[in-house]
Amino acid sequence: MESMYLQQCLGTCLTQGLAEVARVRPMDPIEYLALWISKYKDVVTLEQQRRKDMIDLEHERQLARMEQEMMERLKAEELLFQQQLAFQLELEMQEKEKQKNEELQQAEALNKEMSMESIARGEEPIPSSEDLMMDSGKTLAEISDRYGAPNLSRVEELDEPMLSDVALNIDQDL
Repeated sequence: MESMYLQQCLGTCLTQGLAEVARVRPMDPIEYLALWISKYKDVVTLEQQRRKDMIDLEHERQLARMEQEMMERLKAEELLFQQQLAFQLELEMQEKEKQKNEELQQAEALNKEMSMESIARGEEPIPSSEDLMMDSGKTLAEISDRYGAPNLSRVEELDEPMLSDVALNIDQDL
């Protein structure tokens, strides 16, 4: 029983240590064997630590891969959600535009009907919205109630091009 314990715990170490002592033949073989066994223990401890570190590193790599895959799935889901949201907003905008067009057509139909009735009664016809836009001196932004309509000011064109004072002074200097 004791021999099995010694064989398991010290068998490899003592065998290799004694072989080293026999090969080197130091002056103090006991001290040499003690130092060799101490160094052997350090090497075995470092090897066990290296194995443990490698196992931990592999575990961390697996966790990192799983986290990376999870992030990719989340990004794909977010992109899909954004696409669905954009599609839904586009549908809502189309529906609003359709409703506006229908309201405009109904208003024009009502306006035409009122114009026909006024013509039938012998009154002057009610001007259409296009006529009102042409006749009024308002700018496009003043007429339109839409968000983002350009704010264009009126531009008056002169019949004759006039030279500026600076241009006149340059001509006189030449």
